[in-house]
Amino acid sequence: MAIQHINQQTLAERWQVSEATLERWRTLGVGPVFLKLHGRIVYREQDLEVYEEQCLRRSTAQRVTSGATQQSSNQPSSFA
Repeated sequence: MAIQHINQQTLAERWQVSEATLERWRTLGVGPVFLKLHGRIVYREQDLEVYEEQCLRRSTAQRVTSGATQQSSNQPSSFA
C-alpha cells in the first residue's frame, strides 16, 4: 500500500482550522508529526489517523481507550 500524503491546506480544511494554526502547532511542537521534504510540508495520512485516535475523548477528563471508538459529537481537545 502506498503512503498517502496531504498538504497543509487540505489538513486545515479537513479539521476546520487555519493554516496559521497548523504552522503555530509545528513551531510549538504540538499537533501531528509532519514531513518537511525540500522545504515543503506534508502530513502522512497514517500519522493523522494515529493523532486523531489519540485525541478521542468521552469527556474532557476521559480518553477513549483503543478499540472502543464510538461515534459521538465530541471534538478532540486540540481543536479548541
